[in-house]
Amino acid sequence: MAAEPVVLADVVRSKFVEGRHYGAVVVLAADGSLLAAAGDIARPMFPRSSNKPMQATGMLRAGLALPDAADLALVCASHSGEPPHLDRVRRLLAGAGLTEQHLACPADLPIGELARAAWLRAGSAPARAAMNCSGKHTGMLLTCLAAGWPVDGYRQPDHPLQKQLKSTVEDLAAQLAPAVGVDGCGAPVFAMSLTALAGAFHRLVEAPVGTAERTVADAMRAHPDMVGGAGPEREDTRLMAGIPGLLAKGGAEGVMACAIPGVGALAVKIDDGNKRAIGPVTVAALRRLEVAAPVLDELAETPVLGGGLPVGAVRVRDLFG
Repeated sequence: MAAEPVVLADVVRSKFVEGRHYGAVVVLAADGSLLAAAGDIARPMFPRSSNKPMQATGMLRAGLALPDAADLALVCASHSGEPPHLDRVRRLLAGAGLTEQHLACPADLPIGELARAAWLRAGSAPARAAMNCSGKHTGMLLTCLAAGWPVDGYRQPDHPLQKQLKSTVEDLAAQLAPAVGVDGCGAPVFAMSLTALAGAFHRLVEAPVGTAERTVADAMRAHPDMVGGAGPEREDTRLMAGIPGLLAKGGAEGVMACAIPGVGALAVKIDDGNKRAIGPVTVAALRRLEVAAPVLDELAETPVLGGGLPVGAVRVRDLFG
């Protein structure tokens, strides 16, 4: 029987609760066992871009080799579309004899607020490199070249690349994917339970040095700016920059996964997909793991504005008693 829907956070305006965010959150202890939970943590869901570190692990296992760790962090990214992100994507493509036209992700504007504003001021049109998943797609193309697979059709589920990535995601999640969908970038996305997602991130940070999964985790933690970008809306970048050893990756439709070696892991899913509840719920889960850092105070509440000024906040419930 499915668990009853649980309110994770309230939307408070002028001391009046005008909305509620339902969802689920799971917290794993340092040994990977269940420590705390709220909501239905067994229901399959699409992690969306929180899949990317697992997919990048699959690329390394297939033979992908990159010049430096920042390049690998970009392969795991939902980048903001800032100049360092676009320059790195284009350099990696050019180094392999490829162009932006080889990317099968759609043309888009940068998702970072500052980057998008600068892009529009310059009169630039949507571009494939500016799409937030272009790093992942660049990694997919380079993996095909390294493995001797065709680059044509690389995002199709029956392509050798996607079969390899599905197998790796299932390995790290310790669960067969109950569903395969089409992500916003057009590549496959693999479903799993929230508990499996937290477990996968736990395995990434606890893996031995030199393994593909640990190499991915280390690259992301060393270059959090490549994983997301500047701006207050990039929670995963802010968390990794503010908490030593923490691995974090958000996903569309209200997903966040984090892990710290020797401490534990967590995963969050906001049912309505609104990311404004992500920060407060993630902070509550990290505090359940007894993590403390100034960035948690910054993300503990999301302001609710009225007339351009704060008049309330999105506030997490007492989830774990």
